[in-house]
Amino acid sequence: MKKKIITVFSLAALLFTSLSSVGQDKQTTLLDEVIVSTDSLSIISKDSSLIIGTPVVNRQQLDQYGPTDVTWALNQLPGVYMLSGGMNVNRITMRGVGARTPYGSNKVRAYLNDIPVTNAIGETSIEIFDPENIDQVEVIQGPKAVNYGTNLGGALLFRSGTPSGSYIRNSFTTGSYDLIKNTTNAVYSDKKLSVNAGYEHLETKGYRENSAYRRNAVFLNATYRPDSKNAFTLLLNQINYNAQISSSIGRTALEENPRQAASNWLEAQGYKNSRSTLAGLSYTHRFSSEFRNTTSVFYTYLDHYEPRPFNILTGFTNGYGIRSTFRKDFDFAGQKATVYLGTELYKDQYNWQTIENRYQENNGNGSLEGQQLSRNKEYRSQVNLFASLSLPLARGLKAQVGLNSNFTSYNFLDHYHTGEDNTSASRRFDPIVAPSLNLDYQYDSNLRFYANVSRGFSFPGTEETLTPEGVINPDLGPEKGMHYEAGSHIKLWKERLRLSVAAYLMDIKDLLVAQRVGEDQYIGRNAGKTEHKGIEVSAEYHWAVSRSLLLIPFINTSINDHRFIRFRDGDNNHSGNNLTGVPDNKTNAGLRIIHRSGLYFYANYQHIGEIPLTDANNLYTDPYGIANAKVGYKHTLSEKFILEISGGINNLSDKNYAQSVLINAVGFGNSEPRFYYPGLPRNFYGGIQFRYLL
Repeated sequence: MKKKIITVFSLAALLFTSLSSVGQDKQTTLLDEVIVSTDSLSIISKDSSLIIGTPVVNRQQLDQYGPTDVTWALNQLPGVYMLSGGMNVNRITMRGVGARTPYGSNKVRAYLNDIPVTNAIGETSIEIFDPENIDQVEVIQGPKAVNYGTNLGGALLFRSGTPSGSYIRNSFTTGSYDLIKNTTNAVYSDKKLSVNAGYEHLETKGYRENSAYRRNAVFLNATYRPDSKNAFTLLLNQINYNAQISSSIGRTALEENPRQAASNWLEAQGYKNSRSTLAGLSYTHRFSSEFRNTTSVFYTYLDHYEPRPFNILTGFTNGYGIRSTFRKDFDFAGQKATVYLGTELYKDQYNWQTIENRYQENNGNGSLEGQQLSRNKEYRSQVNLFASLSLPLARGLKAQVGLNSNFTSYNFLDHYHTGEDNTSASRRFDPIVAPSLNLDYQYDSNLRFYANVSRGFSFPGTEETLTPEGVINPDLGPEKGMHYEAGSHIKLWKERLRLSVAAYLMDIKDLLVAQRVGEDQYIGRNAGKTEHKGIEVSAEYHWAVSRSLLLIPFINTSINDHRFIRFRDGDNNHSGNNLTGVPDNKTNAGLRIIHRSGLYFYANYQHIGEIPLTDANNLYTDPYGIANAKVGYKHTLSEKFILEISGGINNLSDKNYAQSVLINAVGFGNSEPRFYYPGLPRNFYGGIQFRYLL
């Protein structure tokens, strides 16, 4: 470990030395001369409490793409790769962590306005947000933020923003495959009260067979400030959706007819009905200008009904929790220092059952309930205790030390089987302590350097802890890892050029592997060790062609080397192979053109390198590139009425590609293994938005 720390910090020192002559110009930024500002590179985080910079997807970046989901915007960031098999089938990986999860995201924690949206077994549903209600997504890569769970993948902090005025906004979008989306917001703001209430409706028939999608969502964010010391915030995010499921297909189907659904899912007319509610109440009290506390209580509800070819899964989850953080600023050697202390408690109860699906006996009418197969109840609990201290060490140099302690337990109750067949059991994991150290050195306003060493962990889900016989495996534990990172944020040429560079190394042991034991049955096991290393670069250039025209070319790229260091699967030794499900490189480049008249043009090109589909590395995806473009016009018609018209094209070259993959797929019977979820071919959308100022 010492050698690795020395290696990373030596790399950081070399990077700093080579750039130490950079950033001497302290003249006023060029953007002060133009009428727009679209700074979209890494910022020094305020929301996450980190002293080092973190990547941020802001409102301008979200607006570069269609308003249906955040996939393309998040994929713009280096080191982040979000796979999308449909509007309800998303999986996010960060620096290779999470790539081995069959479905969903479970090694990344997510928060909406500091309210947890990740459940007690670490699962996160990115699709529960309407992108038009999100102003910013802060992306913390790796376990360096002790205040947010220290998951190995990191954390996503979604922010809805604070209204700066009162208005009514309506956004309507239509597009290919009968896409219709409408979002209406009523916003009010004064010195004491701010309210943002929204309603969204989205529907599409989908590109593939059996892929129609329909959702309705309600959003409310209200803050009341009775005086300068107190603030109350109410948050409500509620979404209902019905999503038909096409599932994955084989290579031949992808090449010959990617519109087709998997035959068994099509015959069963598989789908998922889901209702999700997140409600939170937060109270912030300022004891003084240097001391404050924010405490939030929250409730989550999720129910689902999912007919699948092999069975029908139905269930509901009730969850609740509390999060409380104290912040104290104090003087240290004549400079400001900060200490954070906090706790986060989350408990939920998951009731679920499986039912026989007799769709083959239903005369082509899809799923039909048969006899009950199982009925279970799970009690899941997580407690995080965290603390961090930020101290100035010298002029421009700060250090931040942090500690997170986690306590996790599961209780599984089998209400279907009796006697010796009953599989009820409980599991209380050993407490885990995860420390973190951040260093930040600001040479001047144009150059800063940072480094991080931290420990992280990821727990298995309840189902992963079960053996094929349905009994909890007491030997299965969390995967744990050390994370090392060094980087720099640079501004050149009067801040026209903004550059971020990061190098990282992460060692993960007790790797959690989802082993397939049936058509859709997986069990977990700790199977070895992986090493994740890579370089990430983000750059953009702000070129004010005139006082009326701004051009911003940008490029974000990551080059990875993620490998199994030790991994045996039965008689197969995969040690040294590339990590499955992760592209070896990813680049997003583009151009933003903004004119004072209100005209704008966005274009981007995303290249994804080859992805290993099997642990044996005997099959890879083909590298591919996708180009998107959007043009629009925003105009103030009167003092109170603002109109915006826009349209876009995705996949300009009509590329046939897989936007998501299922690793280690197995063909049942004589069928071809189904690795691929096809992406959309060339598709169009257009929209109109108006804002009426009150």
